[in-house]
Amino acid sequence: MSQSEYGVIEAGAVDQWVDEADVVIIGLGCAGVCAAIEAREAGADVLVLERASGGGGVTALAAGHLYMGGGTRVQKAVGVEDTADDMYTYLLMNTPDPDEEKIRLYCDQSVDHFDWLVERGVPFNDTMCKGKEVLQMTDECLIWSGNEEVYPFREKAKPAPRGHKVAQVGELGGAKMMECLTAKANDLGVRMVYDAQAHHLVREGGRVVGVSYRVFGEEQGAVRARKGVILAAGQFTENEDLLKEYLPEILHEGYTRQFTPNDDGAGHQLGKAAGGVLKHMDGALVTAAFYPPESHIKGILVNKEGKRYVAEDSYHSRSSIFTTQQPDRTGWLIVDEATYSAEPPHWGAYPLVDAFETVEEMEKALGIPEGALQETIQSYNEHAAQGEDPEFHKGRKWLQPLDHPPYAALDASVGAATYMAFTLGGLDVTIDGEVVAESGGTVPGLYAIGGCASNIAQDGTGYSSGTCIGESTFFGRRAGKHAASA
Repeated sequence: MSQSEYGVIEAGAVDQWVDEADVVIIGLGCAGVCAAIEAREAGADVLVLERASGGGGVTALAAGHLYMGGGTRVQKAVGVEDTADDMYTYLLMNTPDPDEEKIRLYCDQSVDHFDWLVERGVPFNDTMCKGKEVLQMTDECLIWSGNEEVYPFREKAKPAPRGHKVAQVGELGGAKMMECLTAKANDLGVRMVYDAQAHHLVREGGRVVGVSYRVFGEEQGAVRARKGVILAAGQFTENEDLLKEYLPEILHEGYTRQFTPNDDGAGHQLGKAAGGVLKHMDGALVTAAFYPPESHIKGILVNKEGKRYVAEDSYHSRSSIFTTQQPDRTGWLIVDEATYSAEPPHWGAYPLVDAFETVEEMEKALGIPEGALQETIQSYNEHAAQGEDPEFHKGRKWLQPLDHPPYAALDASVGAATYMAFTLGGLDVTIDGEVVAESGGTVPGLYAIGGCASNIAQDGTGYSSGTCIGESTFFGRRAGKHAASA
């Protein structure tokens, strides 16, 4: 569907109201299903219009991490000390344009949110993944999923692991969570219509009062919403027109975009047509991880000038985005025989360029100016031997001189390493999910949550795995409850 086909019509133009509910939700991903559960538990009649033939959205493709902390059951069980204040300070530092009220509430109510999910059937084991992983392939729960131990964040907030993975072996934790929450919504009597593509909001007297939709291309009419319409339609990663307008970088052929066929920004476009404001539309999660193996973190990332450009112990999206900002989007990970490991192979790994007996030989082969890489490695080694990294402050446990030849160069460049990307921008919303109006105030009767709303996750340099699902479920709940009480 082209952008122009999403819009707003007046109630007087509706030929037929085919159904009605207190709350109508567009989309059944993690945000939509949590909104549906909260609204239904508050006594509302809830109808969900899901474009696919079943629920799940992009969440069902995810490993199932949620960023939660402040002393959850799992954190306590594995001996991790954490406070809402430290979590707040950390997220505040990692958010380019932080909404302090939202972040404060998210942190203060994080333990309660964890308990809410558990009470509604989402399982988490009281275990922790000890290594430095991007994704634990076991059913272990807690993981270091962000920049908590990275400078300067570790200086201001006591580091704690907060990535909570749903109890599922491998990569299908998101699907497991959606299965549990959708079952709960069904048990509560939430009504769901599948293969339903919402294409226009219905407005009456300035208030959004319904949605018109099609099933398999056939017009069905409009559904009246007595209390509110909640947009939960996901990202805009699939929509090349919107990407050209807001985020052309990830149209580069070196990026693999992660999306479902329905992540065309329908919610963004409907909200904007109704008078909403789009925010942080240039933000994206972009990543190509070079760990595991974690020994590679002891290597250094250098650009075409032979200069380091980021602390290598950063979260994988942070280091990846810094690579994309280097000349020609080019970088290499330099390791020696003591730090190089070919196993375990993993998705997104940097391909091996070659091995070299000397730094001088490697420098010449990579086309780096003569002497530049030699100087960088010599300086790094001298400081690493003292447990120091004055340039980027990499954590002491990752500091080790690279002085055991041969050396290996792994290609971190866009187009060589496998870069994955998805959008983070969305509609500006209040703490309860109400769509902020361009003319001031909010758009009456309209809410936005999940991938089509802008809350905490705004860019990849400050991202922590689990933030999207964490904030989507949390603010989805708030929107559902608020709409039900409207």
